[in-house]
Amino acid sequence: MSRFKLTIEYDGSGFVGWQRQDSGFGVQEAVETAVFKLSGEPAFVQGAGRTDSGVHALGQIAHVDIEKPFSAATVRDALNNHLRPYPVSILHVEDVSDDFHARYSAAGRAYLYRILNRRPPPVLDEGQVWWVATPLDAKVMHEAAQELVGHHDFTTFRASECQAKSPVKTVNKLDVSRVGDEIHVTCEARSFLHHQVRNFVGTLQIVGAGKWRARVVHDALMKKDRRAGGPTAPPEGLYLTRVTYDE
Repeated sequence: MSRFKLTIEYDGSGFVGWQRQDSGFGVQEAVETAVFKLSGEPAFVQGAGRTDSGVHALGQIAHVDIEKPFSAATVRDALNNHLRPYPVSILHVEDVSDDFHARYSAAGRAYLYRILNRRPPPVLDEGQVWWVATPLDAKVMHEAAQELVGHHDFTTFRASECQAKSPVKTVNKLDVSRVGDEIHVTCEARSFLHHQVRNFVGTLQIVGAGKWRARVVHDALMKKDRRAGGPTAPPEGLYLTRVTYDE
């Protein structure tokens, strides 16, 4: 048996999320079906992160065990063939040791959130960005974001249905910058609470619109109450960009 590490890109618009679910078709199920078509073996594909419905990935990592002897290149090309016409691409495949685990071996995860900040609505990027017509100040959003960097109890930015044992996480980076008509929010941590990044973005958008000051973000964090934070930003602007592992 060989264990393969998969780097996966996908458009999450038409899926119920990464995870296989009874309520609809997940990315995990699409990849598992492709593995079965390749090998004839039932497969469990373990992802590094369970992205929600509508959330995209540029660098999701997963692993899968396959009994039959295939090269990494064969696995990559065959899975891509069997994944058609789903908006899922296996970017890279490599052989890894049996103790590699896509989720539990991960040392860090990085997300990008794209806000299209202009009056005209998106056309080509429909379903790929959060369109906000109201002018936003990326500089003040970035300043407010620094209140959320570090080791904190993030109850204020945690979904009510979050299953994590503790609301305490360490955010290593939370940057906001303007790139043309877009505002990009990048966030890095070892792991995240459910909806944590989207709740950050929903809160920072209020700051960018001039309705809150950075101090309000700090106070909301300290209250440890979801009702003190801003709204949850929609899923379509969020991308899992990278998962890192210790050498």
